[in-house]
Formats: sequence, C-alpha cells, structure tokens
Amino acid sequence: MKRKIALAAALTATLLAAACGNDSSNSATPNANASVDGKGKTLKVWLMVDAQSGWKNVVDQANERFTQATGAQVQIDYQQWGDHLAKVDATLAGSDVPDVMELGNTEMPKYVFNNAFHELDKTQYENSANWLTGLSAPCEFEGKTYCVPYYAGARVLIYNTDLFKKAGLQPPKTYADVVTAAKTLKEKNTGGKFSAFYAPGAHQYMGLAWAVAGGGTIAKQDGDKWVGTLSDPKVQEGLTKWKEITTFSSGDKTKNEVDQSAVFAQGQSGMMYGAGWEAGSAQEQPKDPNNPASEKVKTKVAGKVATVAMPEIPSFLGGSDVGVTAKAKNPELAAQWVKIFTDTKSQELLIDKGALPNATNLLDKAAAKEGNEASAQAAKNSFFVPMAPKWAEVESANVIQQMLVSIATDKATVADATKKADDQINTILNG
Repeated sequence: MKRKIALAAALTATLLAAACGNDSSNSATPNANASVDGKGKTLKVWLMVDAQSGWKNVVDQANERFTQATGAQVQIDYQQWGDHLAKVDATLAGSDVPDVMELGNTEMPKYVFNNAFHELDKTQYENSANWLTGLSAPCEFEGKTYCVPYYAGARVLIYNTDLFKKAGLQPPKTYADVVTAAKTLKEKNTGGKFSAFYAPGAHQYMGLAWAVAGGGTIAKQDGDKWVGTLSDPKVQEGLTKWKEITTFSSGDKTKNEVDQSAVFAQGQSGMMYGAGWEAGSAQEQPKDPNNPASEKVKTKVAGKVATVAMPEIPSFLGGSDVGVTAKAKNPELAAQWVKIFTDTKSQELLIDKGALPNATNLLDKAAAKEGNEASAQAAKNSFFVPMAPKWAEVESANVIQQMLVSIATDKATVADATKKADDQINTILNG
C-alpha cells in the first residue's frame, strides 16, 4: 500500500488521528519474551463477545497461565459487534486505553495504518511463519507487524440432518444440489415460517461470497485510487444467484446474520450459510438469551446439525486479530498475554470449540476434529475484502448490507444496486 494513501486516511480520520498521536513506530517494540514482574498490576483487555459466548474457557486458561508467569491480573471487557468501532475510536482518543484490543480482520487495516498499535516482533509468536494470510495481511504494513492473528472462521453450509433425512436428501456436492435441496425442503415443509435456506438479506459475507464466486472482485486499486467493481457482469451474475437463494428464506430480509444460529436452533430452517462454529452454537444456546455468558442448554436441533463446504462458493475467511495498543500502559505485559492467548495450546482449545486456528500448520488438527472438517476444507477456497486503508469505513456505513437488502427486497435491480454501491465505495475509499 502506498504511503500517501495511508497518510490521506490518517488526515481524514481526525478522531483516530488524535487517538494515535503517539506513533507506535517510534516506540520500543514490546518484548513478549521479557521477564516482567506484574505483581500489583492489572492488564486491561478488550475482546469481542464471541469469546464470552463461544470459548470463555480459552480466555480463562490464558489468563491463568499469564498470571502464573507474571503475577499480573487480567480484566476482560467484552464488546458487542454492533457498536464497538464507535467505542474504539472514542476510547483511543482518550487516555484510558486498554492494553490489548481485538478487532475483526476487515477492521484492522484502518487502525494499523493510523498507528493505533505497537509494532511487534512476529518471530516471538508461535506459528507466525504459517499464519493464515487472511488474518496476518491486515496486521502488516511496510514490512512490519502490528497485530497477531487470533482465530478464523470459514463460512460453510450448515444443514438440519433430520429434515434432510425426512426429505430423502443427501449432503450437497454441487451448487445445483443446494438449489435442488432448497426446492425439495420447501415443498415438504409448507407450514409456519419455515425457511428451506435461511438467508438474512443483510448478511454481507454471504452476499459477497456469491458475488465473487464467478471470478469477480469487490474493489481494486488503480494507481493511487480505489475503484469499486461490483458492477462487473461476473459479480452481477453471482448476486442474481444469491437473490434466488434468498427466496427460500421466510425470515426478515432486512436483518443481518448476528442471531442466525439462534433462529436455526428453532428447527424451522433446512440450511444456512454460516461460520463453522455456528453449527455448535445452534445446538447449544445460552439459557438466558440476553446473557451470552449464562448456562448453555440443548436446543431443538441438538444432534441434528451437520456441515459441508459450500459447493462452488468461496468462503469468506473472517476472524480477528489482537494487538498491543500504542497507548498501552503495560506494553510488555500485553505482548506476553497476546503470546499466550494465541499460542498452540490456546489454538487447540479454540479448535475444540469449532473455530479455525490462526495458522496453516494447525489446519490438519482442525480437520481431524469432528465437525470441523467442512470449515478446514472451506478455508482452502476463501476470499477476503479489499485491503484498502478505509475499508472499515465502508463496512461501518453498511454499504454492502444496504446493497444486498435492496436487491433481496426488490427495491432495486442488481444492476442499479451494484452501481450505487460502487459509487459509495469510491467516495469512501478515496475521500
């Protein structure tokens, strides 16, 4: 990425620029191998709510090992995906900043380019030679590393085995099989609010997967500018196929996918496109829907859910990275916690919870875990969003979601919706 593009992003993102006035490139690189006496200190860590609801044991064991090694305590603050970026910007602009922060891999480039994180020595972190590119690329700028891959989630086809068996269906091996299965399930389940293929309209990573399946792209760099490419005929063809799939969903086409595992848990959906770990989440939900940390209970679909890699559709390799903030009060303690939290032991526990590890050399272990085979296979045919400095702003503005919803609800044709989205992308990325 050209330096002037990054500088332009810093100038326009005034709040973030203020937040990161102390350029991390001018600070000492925290040593994750240092022997640090942390007695009496408390490390502040921001993680997303997935860790609380999906794999709190991974967090707990990392905290325990960290405290044993350093004497320091750990304070975890769990954040919600819906409003966390506004909170991140406001917090980074102040003086009370967490030592460690998790961001989604599509969000990280903006903050890396604007010096929100300390530079790290990647050789100090396990499996760094084999980190998944979709997670590590957002952490890197001009040959330096500013965050560490945490976990990945490949999207797969999740299906109700009981409904498939009753309908005489086999797991789909081709995309045509998926469409046929949806038609068959719709014919055999006509009552209530049944969805042969549950597909919330604002599920951007589902829509984008179909969009790029035929060889299209989302946006590309042309010299010093970025150009939206959703109007490409290849993309429009893919989105037309995506719209067909949404007709098999009886759900609200203006919703996103945040609660789709809870919807699937009700037993009224034949298939859905989701992260591999959502297959497990659909079978065990918090007893209190308003408290992700509450006791897990079996759902109506427990023991009736399976996954396969979505045939002929690439999987969005989502996930998160963790970094030591530039304003961290305890940077070396933070680096050591990140090292423990992302090491092989922690990664193997994440695999047990249905998440993908952060490195290719651990994918075989993921594939060997029952229920993880589809995710590991899907990760081999994946795509990622454009590595533009301001792509996080495209996501914050809900450009893709609005495009998809307008198509799914027939408020715009595929051609008109993609043209509008391209115009918005061009304005944001080059603003």
